[in-house]
Amino acid sequence: MESPSGPASRRHVPWKRLLLAVSLLTFWTPPTTAQLTIETVPPLAAEGSDVLLLAHNVSENPLGYAWHRGERVDNAQLIASYRVDNNATTNGSVYSGRETVYPNGTLLIRNVTQRDTGPYTLLVTKNDLQTEIQTGHLHIYPVLSTPVIISNNSNPREHEDTVVLTCGSETQNTSYMWWINNQSLPNSTRLELSEDKRSLTVFNVTRNDTGPYVCEARNPVSVSRSDPFTLNVLYQSTPESSSDLSVGAIVGIVIGAVAGVALIAALGYFVYTKTIRGASDQRDLTEHKSSDHNHSQGYSDSLPAKVDEVEYSSLNFNAQELKKKATSASPTPTDTETIYSEVKKQ
Repeated sequence: MESPSGPASRRHVPWKRLLLAVSLLTFWTPPTTAQLTIETVPPLAAEGSDVLLLAHNVSENPLGYAWHRGERVDNAQLIASYRVDNNATTNGSVYSGRETVYPNGTLLIRNVTQRDTGPYTLLVTKNDLQTEIQTGHLHIYPVLSTPVIISNNSNPREHEDTVVLTCGSETQNTSYMWWINNQSLPNSTRLELSEDKRSLTVFNVTRNDTGPYVCEARNPVSVSRSDPFTLNVLYQSTPESSSDLSVGAIVGIVIGAVAGVALIAALGYFVYTKTIRGASDQRDLTEHKSSDHNHSQGYSDSLPAKVDEVEYSSLNFNAQELKKKATSASPTPTDTETIYSEVKKQ
């Protein structure tokens, strides 16, 4: 009986030869020619910057290059062409003065604008008069300015009005984000974002919805954030309970109460003092009037006696004068007695 190892060994020989043949074919396969490609540098350009459309894998010793605006070769959309043998550049119908074609086929566009966005097609003419065509794309974005939040209602009423906040002017290829009180938007049935998230709606505003609100605009080349925006929500103020008062408010109330009590006490003391002083003055005035009345009465009672005394003295004096005259004139005693008698009667 034939050993099973013999046939098995003979069956492996064809597979080895096949693998060897495949390896040889793979080794001797000529390399494929690299395909022409266009690279945009930078791939996302900001408005006002310079952009390069780099040509890669260009065939050796080309005769020339031609750049066109659009996705196909069209002489009506020719930007510029370049001949390698004499380094000559010919400008086309859509040349703007900002384009330059280099000897390696690269196109430079300076100070790009959003109108420069779109496809650009390169035509390479080989030395055997064969051509290669490849298209690249230019993406230009504006540098975003600071957005301003606009409200449809500057003074909303609490529990009555709905407010719509809008983040700046509408710009293409721009995304938006919102913050309230320096935090991302909470999950709330009263908050709603528009489809592009540029507008935020606040339903039935309350005093807790004053903000501040901040929005951010973002595109591939720039980011800009707004200044804080605060809502002026109108509401009816209600007295706060004592439990809601702060320590400072309570201290202020106590100090005010103490000051009020002190003021009332001082006013009461002043009124009391003035009343007592008025009564004392009235009593002194009454006593003074009574004393003056008694004094005047006593004076009037003694006045006639004094008058009589004065008159008597005066008459006595006259009598003396008369006596002297009588002595000199030798009056009679009867005259003197008569005068004294008249005085006594008076």
